[in-house]
Amino acid sequence: MFPERLKQLRKEAGLTQKQIAEKMQVGQNSYSNWEKGIRTPIKPTIAKLAEVFEVSQDYLLGTTDD
Repeated sequence: MFPERLKQLRKEAGLTQKQIAEKMQVGQNSYSNWEKGIRTPIKPTIAKLAEVFEVSQDYLLGTTDD
């Protein structure tokens, strides 16, 4: 669920993987691996992603649809 939500939110924001990776101060490859579900970011990074996309961590992780 997390990879799909992450990709959906990025596309809705009209941003590229490179742009989000730069905002998150990570490599584009790392970000790409999150969207592909190859890796999962650590909790502080999930919190920052939620902040960037203006959603709750629970929504981002797929535990709620709100």
